[in-house]
Amino acid sequence: MKTKDLVFTALFAAITAICSQISIPLPFSPVPITLSLVAVFLTGGILNKRQALFAQLTYILLGSFGVPVFSGFRGGMGVLVGPTGGYLAAYPLMAFLIAYIIEKYQRNSLFGSALGMSSALMVCYLFGSAWLAYSTKMGWYKAFLAGVAPFVLLDLIKISIVSSVSVPLRKAMNKIQFGRLKNE
Repeated sequence: MKTKDLVFTALFAAITAICSQISIPLPFSPVPITLSLVAVFLTGGILNKRQALFAQLTYILLGSFGVPVFSGFRGGMGVLVGPTGGYLAAYPLMAFLIAYIIEKYQRNSLFGSALGMSSALMVCYLFGSAWLAYSTKMGWYKAFLAGVAPFVLLDLIKISIVSSVSVPLRKAMNKIQFGRLKNE
């Protein structure tokens, strides 16, 4: 892996950890409103598919080892097997899927970014609500009402904002060159 790949992977894992701390608990749902999806959308929208996958895997691994990167400064395997674990488990696949769709179909277009992010959001909802239903024994319909319905409009707003900024950011980040230090 190149230095540039490592730097971007670490940077976007850190951005996800920071955005996850911006959290609003909901009284009717075990799933809080966070900005972590903004970070996942940015990761897939800006990085290539390999970098995006590894950035989100790094985030999940850090949290699973107990580093407090998940919402509410939580960490550990308990979070991953808790009610929000399905959403978190979807992050690497989401970031990869966004980058894949952008690279495959519409490299530098708003449509390609929005399509990738919308597709990834469906993966998030599927993984998250399935795990929420299983882990809380609340059933599919209640899991949908608690873990998907309250978030759809806000998540679509996130997609519209992030997809519009990710296209120029992707172009700019692709131009970044890492040089070698000169021996003096």
